[in-house]
Amino acid sequence: QVRGLCGTFNGDQRDEFTTPEGDVEPGVAAFANAFRAAGACPALGPGIPDPCHGFPGSRERAEAACAVLMGPAFQ
Repeated sequence: QVRGLCGTFNGDQRDEFTTPEGDVEPGVAAFANAFRAAGACPALGPGIPDPCHGFPGSRERAEAACAVLMGPAFQ
C-alpha cells in the first residue's frame, strides 16, 4: 500500500526504487530523477555527487557531528 521515496515496506528490497509510474529503477540517479519536479533542479547524472562539493565547509561540520556519534557516549 505504501510506495515512494521511502520504499514499499513489503520486505522485498528489489522493488524499493519503484517510480511514481510503477517502474523499478536499477540505480539511485534514475530513481531520484523520476521524482524530480521538471525545471526545479538539474537531473542527476549516473554518479552520485559528493555533497561536500556543493556545500563548502560542510565536511568539517559533518566530521565534527559524526565524531560525537562515533564517540564514547554512543558506544
